[in-house]
Amino acid sequence: MTALGFLYPGHSAEDDYPRIEMLIDSDVRLPVVHTDIGEDAHRVDALLEMGAPGRLAAGVEELRLSGAEAVVWACTSGSFVFGWEGAHEQVRSLARAAGLPASSTSFAFAHAIREVGARRVAVAATYPEDVAGHFATFLKAAGAEVLSVRGSGIITAAEVGTWGWDEVLAMARAGDHPDAEAVLLPDTALHTAAYVRDLEQQLGKPVLTANQVTVWEALRLVDRRINAPALGALFTKEPVVQV
Repeated sequence: MTALGFLYPGHSAEDDYPRIEMLIDSDVRLPVVHTDIGEDAHRVDALLEMGAPGRLAAGVEELRLSGAEAVVWACTSGSFVFGWEGAHEQVRSLARAAGLPASSTSFAFAHAIREVGARRVAVAATYPEDVAGHFATFLKAAGAEVLSVRGSGIITAAEVGTWGWDEVLAMARAGDHPDAEAVLLPDTALHTAAYVRDLEQQLGKPVLTANQVTVWEALRLVDRRINAPALGALFTKEPVVQV
């Protein structure tokens, strides 16, 4: 049994994690610990406070007791707003506090882009335009070519968590770019676990979503590969090792 730990801010789309656990259908558990979100706002100042070391460290002991072998800060905006170097320091601080390998959703996107063989990407974000721009800057620092960035102007995670298939598909289509090799949907407050395969069929290319890449990143940290086609191209890359 492999346990992978996630620090998730507040309550929005955390039910993606038990859904992903079911879709993986393996000896993998995905325990989630909720961190204090502070102010629910996609604003840079609020996001910097949300991702502060003390808020993340507060949930570490519960994850250790769950038997987690790695921990991922399951928040995109609360990591990329720190910038490339700041996000690295955030992860280093989390690893020290947990005594475990650690990462964040922002780095998960950077690694997942390479995993699916993409370099040119499009971003379809729930965030306001300025916050979405910070994500594009982070991706460029990771070596990706960002062809287009579309924000949706949603301020709160609570509102994002109410979106269903119609809204997610409309955003993905609007944010796609004809030359993009993958489309990124970067908000862990957005329910996407049930939609990834259908999104890829609609867009005809890999789609990387926040909770999907977060779980994949945790598996990467413990050197596990899982074949789960329902979770899209990211979970069907060879070689596959599944117990």
